[in-house]
Amino acid sequence: MDKLFIFDTTLRDGEQVPGCQLNTIEKIEVARALESLGVDVIEAGFPVSSPGDFNSVVEISKAVTWPTICALTRAVEKDIEVAAEALKYAKKKRIHTGIGTSEYHIKYKFNSTQDDILERAAACVKYAKRFVEDVEFYAEDAGRTDNAYLARVVQAVVNAGATVVNIPDTTGYCLPTEYGAKIKYLIDHVDMKNAILSTHCHQDLGMATANSIMGVLNGARQVEVTINGIGERAGNTSLEEVVMAIRSHKELNIGTNINTQKIYPVSRLISNLMNMPVQPNKAIVGRNAFAHSSGIHQDGVLKHLSTYEIIDPKDVGIDDNAIVLTARSGRAALKNRLNLLGIEVDDDQLAELYQRFLDLADRKKDITDEDLLILAGKETDKMHRIKLDFMQTTSGKGVKCIGVVGLDIAGEKFQASATGNGPVDAAIKAVKEIIKRQMVIEEFLIQAINKGSDDTGKVHMQVSHEGQNYYGFSANTDIVVASVEAFINAVNKFVK
Repeated sequence: MDKLFIFDTTLRDGEQVPGCQLNTIEKIEVARALESLGVDVIEAGFPVSSPGDFNSVVEISKAVTWPTICALTRAVEKDIEVAAEALKYAKKKRIHTGIGTSEYHIKYKFNSTQDDILERAAACVKYAKRFVEDVEFYAEDAGRTDNAYLARVVQAVVNAGATVVNIPDTTGYCLPTEYGAKIKYLIDHVDMKNAILSTHCHQDLGMATANSIMGVLNGARQVEVTINGIGERAGNTSLEEVVMAIRSHKELNIGTNINTQKIYPVSRLISNLMNMPVQPNKAIVGRNAFAHSSGIHQDGVLKHLSTYEIIDPKDVGIDDNAIVLTARSGRAALKNRLNLLGIEVDDDQLAELYQRFLDLADRKKDITDEDLLILAGKETDKMHRIKLDFMQTTSGKGVKCIGVVGLDIAGEKFQASATGNGPVDAAIKAVKEIIKRQMVIEEFLIQAINKGSDDTGKVHMQVSHEGQNYYGFSANTDIVVASVEAFINAVNKFVK
């Protein structure tokens, strides 16, 4: 069976999504989860971009054992030097360097020529080889690069010592047949020596997974993916989709190192840490991925699963006989469900979570996985400098809406009241009375998890301050409280 290497870039490309930034401790948690999942390469960051990214690559290198740790650079010597320094503790290390190769990039981004780009491509690989043996080269916008010229670039970097050559469809432009033909052209026209080709496909036209699979069928032996398909713009190729497509088609005789039963828990972990909801109809890990509402489908599945299911939910870590949690559930049931969602808690954390779980269960009939993820995620609120102490609002037709808010700021108590155009506006104005900063709410999204008037409402908020955007999140059965908590969550990210 051919080995397909899984290169996960959740911590680099995935983290470029607005509002999905993680701190170093959270990145280490993700890296360890990816290691347990079985990914071969973890792209840990872009070290030269910020001290935070540099430190994350250093700490991830220390925290994981067997996956290769990869650091991204441009075709710039300083980038490569900084990446090499960040990787000094990695057991297995890789520098991922490259340059744009399409006419769009050569002409408009670099104001250069094909020959100059060819020289710079080979030079950056040679320079990276001074520091590490394993060097991956990316030909940015390869999807829109002429195949003949792309083959010249690939040959040059392979000759310079590249061990992997990444052929990104950076803009998500290619059709699957077109992308597959591009990979085949390179296989046929380049002496790859011992190097392999890699796919890196974006989802702008909804074809990232199809393009990646076509790349594999035509000879690529590494795929670059993210958990839940997160990434810039419309996202990246989804790890779970590629892995399960390959696993479902055994006739391909291609295998990965992924422990598929950990896919769902890792998916939920990423969704929780990055406050990035998984769409219900998302393949493999969406809430409805294994749901059947049609009577015909239900009848068929009850007779034999294979009538309408090509994947056993248990194969991706979904317990289809999940315990339904209610106010009568005990600590053991709560801990079991949290473990299935990839959340480990100690006894003290469980005791506090259980109390919040009971409070929520008293207000809701059934507790969903989304509810539990939100409850667990609220643990991070303890570290925030500003906390909502209490809040009271009045609203109605023909009356003035009033909000009274109490805040705890680093242990000191503050209180303010304000009137507004509705209870949310009044309460947030009261918060602004206490925190005297220029702040503008740019985006305000309220979303119910399931259905019903007793449901938990999730609030995502984008707040601008001094030209920068900050993202807040909260959830509560009281959407006014959730809205104010989301606003404070965003404010905590810029108030020093």
